[in-house]
Amino acid sequence: TRRVNQYCNTASTMFRRGLQQTGTRVVGRLGQSSSSSGPVANHFLQRSPSSANGSATVSSVLRAWFSSYPPHEVVGLPALSPTMEAGTISSWNKEEGDTFGPGDVICSVETDKATVDFEAQDDGVIAKILAPAGSEEIGVGVPIMITVEEEDSVAAFKDYVVEAAAAPAPAAPAPASPAPAAPAPAPVAPPAPAAPAPATGGRVVASPLAHMIAKDMGYDISSIPGTGPDGRIIAADVREFVPSATSTVSAPSSEATTAAPAQAAMAAGAPIPGSGFTDYPLSESAKEVAARLAQSKRNVPHYYLTVDVSMDALLELRKELSAAVGEDTNLGVYELVIKAAAKSMKAVPSANGSWMESVVRVYDSVDMNVVVGTGDKLYTPVIRDCAGKGVKSISDELNAAVSAVESGELTAEFASMGTFTIMNLGMYGIKSCAPIIREPQACALALGTLENRIVPSDDPDSEEIYKESVMMTATLSCDHRVVDGAVGAQWLSAFKSHLESPSTLLL
Repeated sequence: TRRVNQYCNTASTMFRRGLQQTGTRVVGRLGQSSSSSGPVANHFLQRSPSSANGSATVSSVLRAWFSSYPPHEVVGLPALSPTMEAGTISSWNKEEGDTFGPGDVICSVETDKATVDFEAQDDGVIAKILAPAGSEEIGVGVPIMITVEEEDSVAAFKDYVVEAAAAPAPAAPAPASPAPAAPAPAPVAPPAPAAPAPATGGRVVASPLAHMIAKDMGYDISSIPGTGPDGRIIAADVREFVPSATSTVSAPSSEATTAAPAQAAMAAGAPIPGSGFTDYPLSESAKEVAARLAQSKRNVPHYYLTVDVSMDALLELRKELSAAVGEDTNLGVYELVIKAAAKSMKAVPSANGSWMESVVRVYDSVDMNVVVGTGDKLYTPVIRDCAGKGVKSISDELNAAVSAVESGELTAEFASMGTFTIMNLGMYGIKSCAPIIREPQACALALGTLENRIVPSDDPDSEEIYKESVMMTATLSCDHRVVDGAVGAQWLSAFKSHLESPSTLLL
C-alpha cells in the first residue's frame, strides 16, 4: 500500500495523461463500461487499493502498471448479458501472440441463455490465455487472459498463471475463507464458483445451458454422462438423457438420486389461503411433469394431424374377445387401440424414433407410455414391446398400472421413458386433444370419446344414404424434425386401417 501511494502521489503529468487515455479500455475489458475515459482514470487514482469497495478492480489495474511485468491488462470474463453471472468459454478465436483490433471476436462464451461473442474494443496483443476453451464454468470477473500493447512483451508472460494475478487481492480481512465470498465482478476471485457440486461430493463439469435444462426437466445432472471435451456435459447430453437408463442404478447411491416413483409418492402440502386466493403446493412428481412438458413444448416443433375412425368393427371384435377370455377379464377398447398404434409402427417405423441432433434414432421395440391417473396423480407407465404382445397381455399390464396408481404402489416403470405416448380422454367426453410430445419421443397420440354419428353409408346394397356409426377422433402430435407431414399422414392412415379392419391386428 505504501508503495502504491508513493507512486500515486509522485506520478508525473505524462503518466497521469497516459492512464487517462487507457482508462476506458481497461475498464471495458474488465466487463464494465464508461462513456468518459478521464473520470474513470481519475477515479482509479483517487481511490485507495485497500478500500472496502472496488479494491479488487483498483489493485488489478495498478498491478498491471506497477508489477515487474511489462505494462499489461488482466482481463476478466465480462458480463455479456444483464443476468449473466457465469459462463464457459466454448472457443478461442485468437491465440497467444495474436493481435486484435476493434470489433474482432476474441472468444465465444456460452452463457445460461446463448453463446455470445466477446468482441475487442481496442487494439492489443494476447499475451496469455488463462482460461482454456471447454474448461469448467467461470464466474463473471474471473481472469481469462492477459493483453499487452506490444508483441515484444508477450514472451514475458510465458509462465504467467492465474494465481499471480489474484494473489494481492484477498488482503487481510478473511484468513479462514479460501473461497470467494465477495462480489462476483472482482477479477481476483478463484475460478469455478458458479457450478453446483453434485450430491456425491465431486464436481460436475457441465455447460450453463446443460445445468438449466437439467433443472427444468428435473434431472440430477451428476447422473448424466457427458460427451463433451474431457467428459463435459453439454446441452445435447441432457436432452438425450433417458431417466430409465439410470433410475435403477442410481437409486441405492444416495437419497438425492432415488428413483422417481419414490418422489412421486410424496404428497403435496396443505392448501395455503391468502387474501382473495388459495395456493395449492405441488408434489415433486407434479413439478417434474410440468418442467418436462414445458421444456418439450419449447424444443420440439409440434404439428398436429387428426382423423375420424369408425369403431363399429373394433367393438364387435372386442365383444368376441371378451367372451373368449371369460367374464373375469373384460377387454377394453383402449387395449385394442394400443395394439393398433403399435402395429402401425411396422408401416411407418420413423414414428417410433427420436431426434438425436445429428441423427434420427429409430427403435426396434415399441415401448408405449400410457397416461393413467388424474391431477396430482398423473403417471405414464411404460408397456414394453407392445407390437410383440397380445391384447390380453397389454390389458393385464394396463390394469396393473391403474391399480398401482390407486394403491400408491409405484414401480420403476412409472418413471421410465418409452418410445411413444398414448392418452385416452374419451371418458371425460372430450372429442379431440392435441397432446404435448415428451422428449425424446417423436410422436404422441390422443384419443377422443366414442360417439354415435350419422355418416354416409358405405353399403352399396343399402337403400339408406346415411347410417349411424360409432366414431372416434384421434389426434397425432408429431415432431417435424423426425416425422414430416406426409409421414405422419401415412402413420394415421395405417392406424385407421387397423381399427376399421381389426382382423389385421392378428397379422
